Amino acid sequence: MAPVLPLVLPLQPRIRLAQGLWLLSWLLALVGGLTLLCSGHLLVQLWHLGTFLAPSCPVAALPQVALAASAVALGTGLVGSGASRASLDAAQYPPWRGVLGPLLVAGTAGGGGLLVLALGLALALPGTLDTGLEEGLGTALANYKDTEVPGRCQAKRLLDELQLRHHCCGRHGYKDWFGIQWVSNRYLDPNDQDVVDRIQSNVEGLYLIDGVPFSCCNPHSPRPCLQSQLSDPHAHPLFDPRQPNLNLWAQGCHEVLLGHLQGLASTLGNMLAVTFLLQTLVLLGLRYLQTALEGLGGVIDGEGEAQGYLFPAGLKDRLKTAWLQGGVARRPAPEEAPPEEEPPKEGLPEA
Repeated sequence: MAPVLPLVLPLQPRIRLAQGLWLLSWLLALVGGLTLLCSGHLLVQLWHLGTFLAPSCPVAALPQVALAASAVALGTGLVGSGASRASLDAAQYPPWRGVLGPLLVAGTAGGGGLLVLALGLALALPGTLDTGLEEGLGTALANYKDTEVPGRCQAKRLLDELQLRHHCCGRHGYKDWFGIQWVSNRYLDPNDQDVVDRIQSNVEGLYLIDGVPFSCCNPHSPRPCLQSQLSDPHAHPLFDPRQPNLNLWAQGCHEVLLGHLQGLASTLGNMLAVTFLLQTLVLLGLRYLQTALEGLGGVIDGEGEAQGYLFPAGLKDRLKTAWLQGGVARRPAPEEAPPEEEPPKEGLPEA
């Protein structure tokens, strides 16, 4: 019976296959290294922005799986380049014969599985990020005023740094600050009638104002920053509330962070796809080279044609037999029926 997907390889095609594999393996190692860097960069970014993501958001799974997959691809490329180069010399190839088998198994089962999983996580990341940022930023805005509460002391500093670094304001816009109390009660004057009226007029007893923190101010604005009474058209005669981007950051942090992280994830996804393609080509080429050289005793310039293949002859029948034997072993034996009792013989009447 013929092997699965056989390929006849004369001398010159064998040599060109080994040379091409050497080049592809180094390219795979290069792309695997770049993917490793992209995965690490995304993981660091998620770690820095972890305060603004929901704790239940599993976005760190993508860079972690991608790190493992790219490490396997890097190792596959390095070992593949060494094996393909050694195959051109009959004296150097024997030590590599025992390495190619485990490499093909690890690269196919481990590396291929991790790459497919990472690609799936990259496709599912936008929806996960959207939900995680929506919840995380809402919590961060609510904790902005709690500068003296244990566990929240850094909330104000982190959110101010976020808005200044990423040029954003609020969750979806600057008006998000109008609906929360972002000024700590420590800095409110209980004797000020305006403060008392605002607190008493709110059902939850919060001090709400139509103002924003200083970190929402755009330093490129030609005029001093306007932070309070932003909804009052008469408070600032030369300020148009319909054009707040002239004074404040126009975008919300949700949109900015979502675009930033999705851009990094998209780059990583493209790198993973290229890595998967290169790793598939390298593993296929190494398998054909390995089986072709086994037929020649490990000598690439041996006389005659060699046949490379993916799986040996009779594999399909062996798998089918093993499956059938496993099915028979799992099938419960039929219960033996109890023997039927013979009816009693009637005695013959005496003559």
